[in-house]
Amino acid sequence: MTQQVRECSVARTLELVGTKWTLLAVRELMLGCHRFDEIRRNTGAPRDILTDRLRKLEDNGFVERVRYEDHPPRYEYRLTDLGRALMPVIATLREFGDRHLAGPDGPPLEIVHSCGQEFHPALACRACGDVARADDLTIIGTTPPSARAGA
Repeated sequence: MTQQVRECSVARTLELVGTKWTLLAVRELMLGCHRFDEIRRNTGAPRDILTDRLRKLEDNGFVERVRYEDHPPRYEYRLTDLGRALMPVIATLREFGDRHLAGPDGPPLEIVHSCGQEFHPALACRACGDVARADDLTIIGTTPPSARAGA
């Protein structure tokens, strides 16, 4: 019996950014840390793994290396538009962790929106603006395309 794997944008995205050290590196870049040693210190990532993750992010267009010193050549990492598009993912992961996994001292970080209030992300429907809840959503196309074609 052959297993039909569902094609999925989530799986394709996780192929590129779905590891702990990758997402933590993106978090640091979003928080304004751009140099390798700074990112390594704030994430705790082993040097070789962080090097690999940053290279993969660069190869896939999420970050670019920018030279900040000529002698010796030194680079920092900057998010591209594609990398900045991960902000809602990072914000939602942070919100989940703050709400469900924060320790007794509470969340370690507060983010304030430009309106002056603490920022809490919410997924909303782009068409009507309503905040989306799981029971409001209908999933269409749950059968893998290969199974539909052969039916």
